[in-house]
Amino acid sequence: MSEYAITLESHALRALLCLYQRVATSVMSCSVLSPNLVSMVEGRLSGHPGIVPDPQGDQWRIIGLPENLCQAVEEIECNLGYKGCGKIIITYDIYAGIQTAKHPNPGMRHPGTQRCAYLPDNYEGREVLRLLKRAFDQKLIFTVGTSRTSGSNNQVTWNDIHHKTNIHGGSESFGYPDPDYLQRVKEELKAKGIE
Repeated sequence: MSEYAITLESHALRALLCLYQRVATSVMSCSVLSPNLVSMVEGRLSGHPGIVPDPQGDQWRIIGLPENLCQAVEEIECNLGYKGCGKIIITYDIYAGIQTAKHPNPGMRHPGTQRCAYLPDNYEGREVLRLLKRAFDQKLIFTVGTSRTSGSNNQVTWNDIHHKTNIHGGSESFGYPDPDYLQRVKEELKAKGIE
């Protein structure tokens, strides 16, 4: 094969790739009305391969391949209140046991409990689920102490890694919407060595 044929072939491949990118690449525009949401949208988009955010004031252009755009838009919609995405239900079953030296009353019994928590079923929600599983395996999610809700001693309690225990009601009710929750819980996990 001659050098000319190889050069011609590489030019043809380059031209086909350029044509594909122009045909397959899409542009979506949207308005971000709340200044608080601009950084959230930027953060969510930066984690998606093949997506180029192009902020122009309150107008955003999102440029990328259609399959990447769909995933990015779903992510943004889900994180703006987690509408449109399913939910991940985490069920923790903690058995009754005896407190160890790490607890306030070693040798004393503590009752078991079951706790439920919710995450959005999107990319970041699944990432947080993976981190929470690692934290649970390292016994960082729960401890034994005084219950903040009942005031009872020797109870299984959350161990400073916040969970959403309601689907609705906002952050005041430990529920959604709470656009900063996933970022906050990742920071809490990072503080405990889970990242």
